[in-house]
Amino acid sequence: MSRAFVNEDNQEEAPLIPPRAPLPNGAINYVTPFGLQQLKTEKAKLQEEMDSFPGDDDKAKRFSKQLIKGKLSLLDERIQSARLLSLSSEEKNEVRFGAIVTLKFEGENSSQTFQIVGVDEANVKEAKIAFTSPIARLLSGKKVGEQATLDLGNKTRKMSIIKISFD
Repeated sequence: MSRAFVNEDNQEEAPLIPPRAPLPNGAINYVTPFGLQQLKTEKAKLQEEMDSFPGDDDKAKRFSKQLIKGKLSLLDERIQSARLLSLSSEEKNEVRFGAIVTLKFEGENSSQTFQIVGVDEANVKEAKIAFTSPIARLLSGKKVGEQATLDLGNKTRKMSIIKISFD
């Protein structure tokens, strides 16, 4: 067909759906109870936003609805693949998924505390790191008093585990 017969006003560009937090191939999508609730709350908000659109008569509304549908699709996949881990069943004396870990880095007077969580719940500002992160993998299985060395390419940082809890 000749381009002369194409109505360009009817050609809408598909929205670019931002990807969710990466989960390595083959990795199980572990989530904390709080993380699973966050996913469900996000889904409810997106569904509410979708339902608030009165109709598909406007190009901008159609685009927005497509964007929300795409986000819902990715979110549904993540919720379906979620594997909830009960933090109460974990060994309390080892660093595991869900643990709140306090570390002291060699040569520093202060300590750092963070929780190991699922990839969707991870948030550096809230001191929550993904179980897939290098530091979480390095510390997994270690106990209070044990040390670990984090390789940062051109330098290393030694750390000691001061406290482990599962609050």
